Amino acid sequence: MSLLLLGAFVLNAQGKFVLKEKSSNRIDFEFISNLIIIPIEVNGVELSFVLDTGVSKPILFNLSDKDSLDLKNAKTFYLHGLGAEGKLKALRSTENKFKIGNAISDNQDLFVVFDDAINFTPRIGFLVHGIIGYDVFKDFVVEINYTGKYLKLHNTEDFEPKTSKKWRTLPMTIHGKKPFVDTKVIIDSEEIDVKLLIDTGSSDALWLFEDMDKNITVRPDMKFVDYLGQGLSGSVYGDRSKVENFTISDFNLPKANVAFPDSLSIDKTKIYKERNGSLGGDILKRFNMFFDYSNEKLYLRKNSFFKDPFTYNNSGIVLEHNGSMFVKEEIRMPSYDNYSDNNNNNSVQINFSINYIMKLKPAYKIVELRKSSNAFLSGLRVGDILININGKHAYDYKLPEINRIFHGKTGKQIRLRVERDGKSMSFRFKLDDAFKKNEPSN
Repeated sequence: MSLLLLGAFVLNAQGKFVLKEKSSNRIDFEFISNLIIIPIEVNGVELSFVLDTGVSKPILFNLSDKDSLDLKNAKTFYLHGLGAEGKLKALRSTENKFKIGNAISDNQDLFVVFDDAINFTPRIGFLVHGIIGYDVFKDFVVEINYTGKYLKLHNTEDFEPKTSKKWRTLPMTIHGKKPFVDTKVIIDSEEIDVKLLIDTGSSDALWLFEDMDKNITVRPDMKFVDYLGQGLSGSVYGDRSKVENFTISDFNLPKANVAFPDSLSIDKTKIYKERNGSLGGDILKRFNMFFDYSNEKLYLRKNSFFKDPFTYNNSGIVLEHNGSMFVKEEIRMPSYDNYSDNNNNNSVQINFSINYIMKLKPAYKIVELRKSSNAFLSGLRVGDILININGKHAYDYKLPEINRIFHGKTGKQIRLRVERDGKSMSFRFKLDDAFKKNEPSN
């Protein structure tokens, strides 16, 4: 799964969360495609939000008729972020009640986007209503436990800093309501200091902005063009590569994945001038951490994910949940017949009859396809509906499970059956070594 990134925007904070106890109860989260998805009550309705340190205000973008919210004082507003156009029309609502665990805010701003293009749910295969960032972090020390898949909110005055040898304490800068940390990367054998936005709303490992003056450039012999994610105004593309090493504190991660977004996706006039890129979920998940915004400190401790390999989508295929379809499933219904004979007066004979039921199952559509991939060369195209993968019905998989298959080892053979214009078609291809491919000319 590529990163899902909505650019940040800044307004004065309105609501303050209140936590009567020293810490909140444990708030379990879903962890899908390196994204944290937490439950939050909004005006009494429980919704799911991506926890995104890259945004300064909550945004709702996936409301159905049944998610009826009493939105107050709604006015038109424009959000700015990544994408070709860089802004999106929204409604700004004030005086909303939010509840996260046992933390409550009675005067919370909220932005609502009515645009089907801004919707995380199809790309991650899990219902998501919106994103939230600064408002969760500004009033507390926020504990994120990636291995336990939970977070806790701690009152700042009651928090005891982590001092054991396993923990590292890093200075963290809060600028424009977003957290930044100083790190190092090695590119082409040169160690370079980089200031990165800590971005829990990105599923990638690293994003870097090319800067010739600092020698932050993508190696021409170690890159491929790819879809990077979704911005406020559409898809974001750029180069994918690897750095020779990434360092945060004294933790080293060799051959970490990195993406360089193209210049059309970045409005540098709206980016903090000292920022060199983003630190995303594929690295953050390797640590359990505490964010202390008020004291501008980050506490890190490596966890069991630390040594997980960095992988790429070697298929070049990006799928999207494309609604549901009816599937006829065979079921065997037992019927019982009593009979008797001379040996057993209470015998029962069981016969099975075949019946069918119709069930709703998920459908998956190819929405992005790397043109240099073996999948594209085999004949697959954007718009194909996935029917079968490696001999198994596609609807029997969850979307993250299919994505794990696509992140498999180079050379692994994949068999897909798809539907195109009402016709069933079969394809075979081997997972790529993307770095040994070149983007074909048109």
